[in-house]
Amino acid sequence: MVQASTPSSPEQLALLRWTVCLGAVTADAAAAHGEWTLASARARLHAVERAGLLCSRRVLAGRPALYTATRAGLRASGLHGFEPCRVSVANAPHATECARVAAALEQAYPDHYVMGERELRRDEREAATPLASALLGRGPGGTPLLHRPDVVLWPQDASSDERLPVAVEVELTIKAPRRLLEICRAWARCRCVAGTLYIVAPDVQKPLARAITQAQAAERIAAVPLAALVCGDGDDGDERAAAESTVPVDA
Repeated sequence: MVQASTPSSPEQLALLRWTVCLGAVTADAAAAHGEWTLASARARLHAVERAGLLCSRRVLAGRPALYTATRAGLRASGLHGFEPCRVSVANAPHATECARVAAALEQAYPDHYVMGERELRRDEREAATPLASALLGRGPGGTPLLHRPDVVLWPQDASSDERLPVAVEVELTIKAPRRLLEICRAWARCRCVAGTLYIVAPDVQKPLARAITQAQAAERIAAVPLAALVCGDGDDGDERAAAESTVPVDA
């Protein structure tokens, strides 16, 4: 059993905190995030894992391992309000792509802060108000029913206090038409974000386009193929590349 320690350097602490905030990351996402080679990213992740602060699981054959923070890692990160991220066969594909999308967006938009859904959930819980989530309706007692994006792009320019964040949805599977339409309508109404960017798998493009049209949300929602932002599977030694010119921030 590995005895947990503390991060041995500011770089290790930063990598640990990035993992905690996203929940699960891959080596190729870490490579893009840190602007390292894939081999270097793996070595860095393994070092933090050996310290007992991260653990890795390859839950799907032929797909990259996912790294998550251990309970000791959560404590060592110094961050509050996070629970351990549980990786399963069901959520591994989505977690993998969300990490890759987040890292690619960091490269494409260095003047923005890229936030994951876990961090947004924590911040909205503490603020007791939606910060970058769409309101789907009200539950019992008027409780707001929120739909949170997978990633949020926050402008960091000090002169842009009035600029709103961009919600980013990573859509890999086809939702029921009524559900997808409901979500698109909610994003069209949402005024705490500048707009919503869907990053979609090929099978999702046509159903999403129909839902956007039916919701009359073309001015508030944009969509780009997943392949335009990230490519490859992370196990062939290739690094991720961000398509800066193809992903509109002002959705």
